[in-house]
This record gives sequence, structure tokens and C-alpha cells, in this order.
Amino acid sequence: MNAQETTVLTAPKKDLWKNVKRHYSVYALLIIPAVYYAIFKYGPVINGQIAFKSFLPVDGIWGSSWIGFTNFIDFFHSFYFVELLRNTILYSLAKLLICVPLSIILAVTLYECTHDILRRVVQTLAYLPHFLSWVIMYGILLVLLAPGDGLVNAIIRYVTGNPMAGIDFLNETHWFPVIVIVSDAWKEMGWAAIIFIAALMGIDPSLFEAAMVEGASAVQRVWYITIPSIKPVIVTVVLLKLGTVLDAGFNQMYMLYSVPVYSVADIIDTWVYRQGLQKAQYALATAVGIFKGVIGMLLVMTSNAVVKKIADSSLL
Repeated sequence: MNAQETTVLTAPKKDLWKNVKRHYSVYALLIIPAVYYAIFKYGPVINGQIAFKSFLPVDGIWGSSWIGFTNFIDFFHSFYFVELLRNTILYSLAKLLICVPLSIILAVTLYECTHDILRRVVQTLAYLPHFLSWVIMYGILLVLLAPGDGLVNAIIRYVTGNPMAGIDFLNETHWFPVIVIVSDAWKEMGWAAIIFIAALMGIDPSLFEAAMVEGASAVQRVWYITIPSIKPVIVTVVLLKLGTVLDAGFNQMYMLYSVPVYSVADIIDTWVYRQGLQKAQYALATAVGIFKGVIGMLLVMTSNAVVKKIADSSLL
């Protein structure tokens, strides 16, 4: 390697070091998230080996014996595996197909609204449920849906004129999935709309002005300008959510489900909580976590490749 080639290779390194020295305060901000990810994200990866071991706390991570894929096989052969996988995927896809379109509609509606006070009030009310825990949301749902004195059942009795009428929404298998999906959309729709509102703010206003001059209606402007302009953001959000398709919402399910609705409410995370943590089967819980991570990664990569080929828009 001659001197000229050496200079070409070292030049980017010198430029990088100059930028670090010049903007040291900005790079210093990276220290906190870097330490956080190193300790809580990358560090535990080493402990993931217990998924392939017969882990015993007294033996420790390194002292436990290797058993290969036995923990994975035990999970796949468990009596409830098909039911758990079905419930988890159905809830995740239902939330994706309902929450994302509703978030886009809310974002477009707020963007198109010309009344500042109305827009701010609706925006605040839409964001507020996100900051409430599922414990509080469960209390609200009980007030609304309780079979005895719930508001919804009181309305049903008033409308039907039958004092005995009522629906136990949280304990009936055909109503429980509806409550789960609707309550999740209610809680997260406003918060999920933020990223779409930010994308809408980046659209060139001259496009709308030109469309108005040409006589385009409000619906046509939304369909032919707004939606195509934020399509890359929509694709990114959908792809990222597909990566967590096996995360159907542990906190929500744990608060809402009960024994009568286990058949339609039990998901992988709640099963892992009962089997892996309450029964101290830590290796099994870790194996399921790795399984979920691998499936999520494959879904993201596959979906990204398909969308890139079909829609010419992708995450990477």
C-alpha cells in the first residue's frame, strides 16, 4: 500500500474525529442512551444462553447443563401452543389493521381542521388515554361495561325496557376480543397519530394550493396529495409493528382477562408469565422470548423486501 492510498483511508477517520471534537456536546448526549442499551439490551444477550440450558439458579448461568433446543420443543409441543399463537397473532393483526388506519384518519382530520381551539381540544383528548395505565383503563372499562350497574348495560336496559337485560362483556368469549381491540385503539390511537401529524407538516403547501386552483375537492386533495406524501412513513410504521406481531399487549391482557375467557384471551406473554415466572421456569421463558424475537426479525425482513419490490418504499 503506497502513501497515497494510506492518506485516502485515514482521511475519513480524521474528519470524523474533527467532527466529534467540534460537536462534542452533541456526541456527549449519546453517552446516556449508549450506556442504557449496553446494560439493559446488549448485556442480557449473554444470559440468553439459558434458553438452551437446564437452568438452575443454584448452578448459575454458566454452571447449568446444555440441553439444546429442548425448551423450544417443550413450548411447541405444549397443549396450548396453537391456541396461544392463534390468539397472539389475531390480536396483533387486528390492532394493526384497526389502530393504524384510525391514527392516519385522526392525523389527517387534525391537519385539515381550520379551527385552532377545536383542533387542540380534540388532540389533547386523543392523546390523554395513552398516559393512563391499563389499571386505570380497566377501572374505566368496569364503570362502562359492568354487567350490574355499568353505563352501557344501563343504556341497554333502558332501550329494551327489560330490567334483566345486560351483557357481561369482559367474561363472554365472543365479546372479549372486541373489547380488547376497541380499548387498545381508544388508548393508543391519538399517540400513534403524532408521527403521521409530523409527516403531514413536511408536505409542501404549494401542492395543496395548486390542487385548489385546479378545482380539487378536499377529499381529492387528501387522496392524491396527503396520503401519497406520507406513504413512506406509513410503510415504516407498519413494518416496525410487524416486528412486534407476537407482542399482543401483556399489560392489557393481564388486566382484562379471566378464567372464563382464557380460550380467546390467553396469549404467549400471559402464558410465559404463568409458566415461566410464577413457576420459576426461567429457561422456558427465555426460549419463548428468543422465538418471538426471531419471528419478528423474519417478518420485518420479509415484509420489507416485499414492500420494496411492490411499492418501491421500504425501511432499509
